[in-house]
Amino acid sequence: MSDAPSVIFDLDGTLIDSVPAIHAVSNAVLTEMGFEQLSLPMIRSFVGKGVPNLVRQLLITSGEDPDGPLFARVEHALIARYETDVEGNVPYPNVIAALDTLTEMGCRMAVCTNKPFAPAEAALRHVGLWEYFELTLGGDSMPTRKPEPQMLHHCHQALGGGAMIYVGDSEVDAETAVNAQAPFAIYSEGYRKTPLTEVPHDVAFSDWAMLPGLVEGWKW
Repeated sequence: MSDAPSVIFDLDGTLIDSVPAIHAVSNAVLTEMGFEQLSLPMIRSFVGKGVPNLVRQLLITSGEDPDGPLFARVEHALIARYETDVEGNVPYPNVIAALDTLTEMGCRMAVCTNKPFAPAEAALRHVGLWEYFELTLGGDSMPTRKPEPQMLHHCHQALGGGAMIYVGDSEVDAETAVNAQAPFAIYSEGYRKTPLTEVPHDVAFSDWAMLPGLVEGWKW
């Protein structure tokens, strides 16, 4: 494919289902701190805005001050476990085949996630996706994080500029695309909470097997 666009991906809820891993890590930390464990749907509702938000939500739900002295302890414990407790992270169906096809099409690819860089790298390596991407930016890689557009702009520039598509699953991803003025393809089976019709997007897909054809047929 001549002049193939760059494709930049969110991670959690887009490339991989990470909620089972985040649920296990969160409950392990809560148990260590003497708090009650939380359900998987509740933990899922906390995902997408980075570790600081996850920590605050865990503390609020546990009846603690989200900005109090426990914040640093919980954040440190979460990040430490994130890098080693990678079981439960799995690619969504057809992700690997789609990435293979996009590579064959000549698309340069990157990951732009609010998950801290080290846990993001650990998860990507665990599921066998790390080598597909020229660049991975985590939520601690730059002074700002999504939905601010700087991370997405940096990835785009690092991939050479030109035509680009951002692929994500959530309201945060949609807001990021709007802020970056980037074309946005939303994976409808991720962690989005708002009805799809209320989330700004250029195209939606429910099966990763659809994505290469959408990229190839994109009208610039």
